[in-house]
Amino acid sequence: MMLKTRLAPLGILLCGLGVLLLKHGAGQPGWHFDWQRDLPYLPDLGVLVLCGAAGYILAARRHLDTVPLALAYTLLAVGLIEVARLKPDLFAAQLRWACVGTAAWMLVLLFWARLRRMLAYPYVLGAATTIVLLLPLLFGVSIGGNKNWLAFGAFSVQPSEFGKILLVFFLAAYLADHHAVLTLPARRVAFLHLPPVRFIAPLVALWGLSVLMFVIAHDLGAALFFFGMAVVMTYMGTGRKSYVFLAGVFILAAAALSYMLFGHVRVRFDIWMHPWADPNGMSYQIVQSLFAIGSGGIWGTGLSEGHPGLIPEVHTDFIFSAIAEEFGLIGAVFVLMAYALLFWRGIQIALRQTRMEETLLAAGAAVALLLQAFIIVAGVTKLLPLTGITLPFVSYGGSSMAASFVFLGILTALSAPRKEAAS
Repeated sequence: MMLKTRLAPLGILLCGLGVLLLKHGAGQPGWHFDWQRDLPYLPDLGVLVLCGAAGYILAARRHLDTVPLALAYTLLAVGLIEVARLKPDLFAAQLRWACVGTAAWMLVLLFWARLRRMLAYPYVLGAATTIVLLLPLLFGVSIGGNKNWLAFGAFSVQPSEFGKILLVFFLAAYLADHHAVLTLPARRVAFLHLPPVRFIAPLVALWGLSVLMFVIAHDLGAALFFFGMAVVMTYMGTGRKSYVFLAGVFILAAAALSYMLFGHVRVRFDIWMHPWADPNGMSYQIVQSLFAIGSGGIWGTGLSEGHPGLIPEVHTDFIFSAIAEEFGLIGAVFVLMAYALLFWRGIQIALRQTRMEETLLAAGAAVALLLQAFIIVAGVTKLLPLTGITLPFVSYGGSSMAASFVFLGILTALSAPRKEAAS
């Protein structure tokens, strides 16, 4: 890849930080430069740049595809600019989380020969995924209305973020191991072609666990993600529309039952369908998000010229609304295109694999990043009920940043030339 492409994310970040510095009075009469006051994040930024350079060198030495990394860094640059604009006190922490994510990406590359061996143990992966997802249901604490966190003193972590990685490994291993049975069904029910129940039981269990995550932990975003990944990867692995139809019937029945039995489900649905009924109460976040997106127009209000701070938790769940307001439709489409290109590159990597489990693993990692972006963007634009998950590489958050870079590391590791991938 050309050097200019690799340096583009750094250029975007420095330009954005320069604009913010000017907006805070740099260059005005009586202003004097003090790096500890004006650039306290400089050491952390320097470490991130060094981590990025080390990552590119590592990938180049192994002849790996660095386009996914460049796209991720472009999204990261946009996210860092927005965090510096919206929550300056969290900017240095986000830089450090980006360094952690880059380190996780490099660790995946360095230990890939061992990590890929997990594909030989689908049932162990399934059990591990179930345990990780049940932890917050049993021992979690509620933050922001979602009981999806584990707290260890002042430190908190979202197990579901790392459960996503285990889920993709499990589905890739399970679907490849049972491909013949799942694609050559033994029975026909009406117009559905289904294998024996014991072979689709793990998939149904995942669907049910997704519903529990919403009903008990109030975590609609994670529930939609896990359910969507199970359906999409099953279809990719089998090509059977029967599974998609069965999953659709299951989720519709579960949604109707949850709406009748649980009050918080009815509240979430009513906010989605009728946000203007209570714009200053329960619907305040989504209403302010719609106002922000609408006020951005085509070109946006300009960096630091909008009012995205009116949206609660704008630096996490609603950061896309801030981008749409200050960078306009042009900036919002730019971000969405970066995700689409990352997905396209991931699918290209998947199609080059010779083993089915690795094809599904690469495709699953690409789908995971795109699906998570779709769910949160659909939520803040009212296409779907508000979900409360992060925008990969863009939103503030350590668990999400690390998990996103692990998915990126999987794609990069699988892009190795065939003779290296087999070693």
